[in-house]
Amino acid sequence: MSYGVVKPLMNSDAATEFGHQIRRVTLEQQSEIRIQVDRVSPLKLRVIDGKVEIFGSELPQKVWLTLPPLLQLAVFTWYGATIEIAGVTKTDTSNKTPMVDYRRVNYSLHAERRYSVASSSQGPRVIIVGAIDSGKSALAKMLLSWAAKDGWEPTIVDLNVGQSSRTIPGTIAATSIKMPVDPVEGSPLDKALVHYFGHTTPRTNLRLYKALVEKLAQELEEEFTENAKSRASGMVIDTMGWIDGIGYTLLVHAIRKFNASLVIVLGQEPKLVNDLNKDLRFKKNVQILNLEKSAGVFSRGSDFRRTLRNNNIHKYYYGATKDLTVYMKTAKFSDVQVYQIGNLQERSALQRGNNNNPLKITPVKIDKDLVNKVRAISYAKQPHQIISRIVAGFVCIKNVDLGEERITYRSPSATELPSKNLIMGTLTWNEN
Repeated sequence: MSYGVVKPLMNSDAATEFGHQIRRVTLEQQSEIRIQVDRVSPLKLRVIDGKVEIFGSELPQKVWLTLPPLLQLAVFTWYGATIEIAGVTKTDTSNKTPMVDYRRVNYSLHAERRYSVASSSQGPRVIIVGAIDSGKSALAKMLLSWAAKDGWEPTIVDLNVGQSSRTIPGTIAATSIKMPVDPVEGSPLDKALVHYFGHTTPRTNLRLYKALVEKLAQELEEEFTENAKSRASGMVIDTMGWIDGIGYTLLVHAIRKFNASLVIVLGQEPKLVNDLNKDLRFKKNVQILNLEKSAGVFSRGSDFRRTLRNNNIHKYYYGATKDLTVYMKTAKFSDVQVYQIGNLQERSALQRGNNNNPLKITPVKIDKDLVNKVRAISYAKQPHQIISRIVAGFVCIKNVDLGEERITYRSPSATELPSKNLIMGTLTWNEN
């Protein structure tokens, strides 16, 4: 298992790279140190003795782990440990965490999975809901890592188009987890089901968002029918922090479409809990569990969220530790066709004219307006299949030569585009 750029370093090596900014931290049992890495400089961390974990994934001893800029995490220990940190960062240590309650949930899910194997029934389907910055993604990673450590292969479903933890923003995705989640690199995306919404808020096209959620749920039902281990392992669904009004309606829609058996509400959200109990009272076999959110969850303003989105796109192309090769490719106008779905203006569907079809697929003229726009490569062979097909990956158009009728685009692959059909949204990427 790879933990970012993991390599043995002597203290003198770390001191050379970070000056003398190395400090040793002793953690008591059931305590954590919360770390917010600098916006520019990376951080190094290693375990001296004891056992620690990040998002439920245990770190090896005596090995430096490179944490890239902007990363926010907590290093937790059950029985006490000593770690070293090299670099400048903001930290906070606490022994007040909800980890015992989170682990109890894992034990319960493990028992359900064992029962599912014995009875050839569906395993647990967990959906985590809560306000912005309540720790939903962190808890999802913990439950996935603990399950993988126990030999299960749960499916992660990411419905948060604003801050996707699986791939770039503007997507909904699902993939099977076969090993604990790497705290830096995340989980592999091979064989992932990725649909491109193309926007960072469902408000831009509510009908399209719901249609993609329904399609992903259908694809996973088909996968579970054919794969007994995936069916028994179940799924963990990460959601956005929009929990009132239309956002609440979308949450209930996802709970129903994925047939969730456990709804975890993070934080003190009595109205949300009451509304869910009322609206799901006739749904069989669903439990609503309200858990405390971690006091160490970092609050992120709108500007920082925009920075994170841009950074996640950068990570897709260059890797979390900038160890991937990115390619500049060209294509003739005639070799690609760009499509958009619905109206790209960021307005509520209720505000749009009656003549607008939010699921209408239309070709887009290739011009200078496409520069710095992220485009998804669709597996669809025909335009009418674009909504129902997953995507192969993403390219970012860097130049449009109208005279030569050529586009220049940045790609994570040296090979030619696997499809000529590109999907356009409002997502942009500023490399600087």
